[in-house]
Amino acid sequence: MPKKADSGSDTFELLEYLYGPGRHNEHTDPHLVAAWDPNIACPARDPHATSLGTLALLLDAPVDALAGSRPAEHVWHASVRNADDDRLLTDAEWAEAAAAMVNASGIAEHGDAHACRWIAVRHAPDHIHIVATLARADGRQPRIRGDILRMHTAAREFEARWGLTPMSPADRTARRFPTMGELAKADRRGMTETARQILQRTVREAAALATSDTEFLDRCRDAGLRVRERRDETGILLGYAVALPGDRADRGTRPVWFPGSKLAYDLSLPRIRERYDLPAGPVDWTTAEARIREAAVLLGAAGRTQGAGDVAALGDLLAVAAAHSPALVRDRLQQAAAAFEQASRAPGARSLEGRARAGWRASARALQQAPRTARGGGGAPVILHLLIALIEAVEATHRWHQAAEHRAQARAAAHAAVLLREAATATGAPARPAPRATTRTPTRATSKTTARGPAPSPPVTRVPPRTGPDRPGPSRTH
Repeated sequence: MPKKADSGSDTFELLEYLYGPGRHNEHTDPHLVAAWDPNIACPARDPHATSLGTLALLLDAPVDALAGSRPAEHVWHASVRNADDDRLLTDAEWAEAAAAMVNASGIAEHGDAHACRWIAVRHAPDHIHIVATLARADGRQPRIRGDILRMHTAAREFEARWGLTPMSPADRTARRFPTMGELAKADRRGMTETARQILQRTVREAAALATSDTEFLDRCRDAGLRVRERRDETGILLGYAVALPGDRADRGTRPVWFPGSKLAYDLSLPRIRERYDLPAGPVDWTTAEARIREAAVLLGAAGRTQGAGDVAALGDLLAVAAAHSPALVRDRLQQAAAAFEQASRAPGARSLEGRARAGWRASARALQQAPRTARGGGGAPVILHLLIALIEAVEATHRWHQAAEHRAQARAAAHAAVLLREAATATGAPARPAPRATTRTPTRATSKTTARGPAPSPPVTRVPPRTGPDRPGPSRTH
């Protein structure tokens, strides 16, 4: 699975990180497996022949030789990883994969004597990092637009030839992770989360509860965010950006603004507007629990377009449940909501009229509007039954994604279900039998395809057993 990292401006700093111990000593035996010049020595295994500084100078030489100004961010960086249960590839196999990736990306096409300079570093058994500098030997800039999609195509050839786990199609729904610079800034400030992560969670909670543009922006401001609106000459809102107070760039001279579409695939203004509907009346958690179960049953019969809209509403419901849950389970619910994010973003067209979507939207409003004293009204047992209902809904989503062959989304849902079970176990309360949801057979009017999910499972009457590995979610690049 190729993954594009953010570009940068300091080649030596990136090499120091790749050849170093990592943030938590996770880098093991960092070494060079391939390079633009096969005679380049590895700085780790032959430091007398080539040091990190020398390697950085060699990579940067075409950039420094440019007649005009050099690019502001001339360092290109990508990682390529295979699945946890795949066999370990040899250095020679990783070298072949690296050469294919730089060829596909436009960095260094096969046989191009003037291509960009690049190296591939392996510092863990299951992945490599490819670093290149964006200047060709003939002084021209490489054409790398669409590089990651072409690299995905190249990766599928290796998956078939080497018998590796096939990756999910590139559907552009993956979560946007913090950059190395953002992580370093958070460490310097003693923060457990980066500004991007705090903004993602806060904006998602505001979007899940808003019924208009004004209410959405007000909720963001009430949560302590700085908000910048983008309007046309007539005053129509075209977009927005948010910033975390105290998060500044350029030596503290300006805030670091994040447009909604840069925070997450589904946090752009048009996607947020899809959530708006009339507020539901205030009800308690018990009613929300029943609605969640009913919606989970409905998802089992939803087609592709209807189900895609339904699972997006469940992602909002988890965000609201995490924000308004008791302290006993809040951290685990927040982790589950974050893990479920990609499962809430199904690729392709979606209908916003699904009955499961309506049920989950009403449940989100019920949780937010219930009096604070009624949240978890009966104590741990009420919390537990709500969590079990959420587990049913998430597992229904997992089955729906599996039927639609959305592998990345199915893994995300499975991971969220594990975290919700941990939260349910943490309540320490026995569960009463759950009432069987009574709903009519859903119509097919909102779906434009005949695809259907698997038959729904019976209601859960206790904390469900684990059905998959402890951590089925996608791992992150070190």
